Amino acid sequence: MAFPVELEETLAGKFASVLPHLDERQRRLVLGAEARALGHGGIKLVARAAGVASATVSKGVAELEEGGQPLGRARRPGGGRKRVTQTDPGVLKALLELVEPSSRGDPQSPLRWTTKATRKLAEELTKLGHRVSAWTVGNLLREENFSLQATSKQIEGRQHADRDAQFRYINEQAKAHIEAGWPVVSVDTKKKELVGEYKNGGREWQPKGEPVRVKVHDFIDKQLGKAIPYGVYDVSANTGWVAVGRDHDTAAFAVQTLRRWWDQVGKPAYPAATRLLISADGGGSNGYRTRLWKIELAKLAAETGLQVTVCHLPPGTSKTLV
Repeated sequence: MAFPVELEETLAGKFASVLPHLDERQRRLVLGAEARALGHGGIKLVARAAGVASATVSKGVAELEEGGQPLGRARRPGGGRKRVTQTDPGVLKALLELVEPSSRGDPQSPLRWTTKATRKLAEELTKLGHRVSAWTVGNLLREENFSLQATSKQIEGRQHADRDAQFRYINEQAKAHIEAGWPVVSVDTKKKELVGEYKNGGREWQPKGEPVRVKVHDFIDKQLGKAIPYGVYDVSANTGWVAVGRDHDTAAFAVQTLRRWWDQVGKPAYPAATRLLISADGGGSNGYRTRLWKIELAKLAAETGLQVTVCHLPPGTSKTLV
């Protein structure tokens, strides 16, 4: 049966307006209903107007003629694309061998020493004959209880047999000084920072398209140097004091910071003090092997009249005193 050209154009406009708002099954039923109403030749006309295959329209007609109950879903149970683990049973095993080479696979895995990003994993799986996307890899990993995690500092080195005894000794010294009204301080060099127009973390509000311009390379500015904070923490007062140098982190700088703290803060706070206890880590400018540190401390003791005691904590431990 021949249909007028105007009818096909009308149907095409109708389908263009309605079909994008329907799911797969609903589109089939609408097309099928139009084809049934047109009668003989309607399936081909509707298929041309909607830009779909005639088989799709025929399937819609058949579903209407079956007279079944509404499914409440676009596909029948079991319909749609099969899971990748069904079409490619070996893909999960191959993936786990890549992400856990030490326990599940070859220790010479290509990803043994490289990033395990989903994109990289997908590329390696494709090379092994398992064509998957990075999205699919992410879904498979989540199903296997994997997640993005940062490293966790939990593995400690060997501990000396006298480690606890060191802490007990330092704690006893600190308590004795505090009970006598003498100052107890903890000292340390803080994170050094370049001074000048350098890139740093974080963002701030600026006019759109006008970011603050900074240097491309983080080479030190010979005129400005770098900021070297050296902190002094007063345990009894629970207060901190920081001096910032711009040359080098030396023992002379560390003791000069202590000298300035004593003159400006310590002496007014502890006018009757005759002793000073300093807690420090074992390295850097205040290291236990640094001869200049000891010489400068001796000078400080002579100038102030204080009896200075230094307790170095074991390597890799906090400098907080309890």
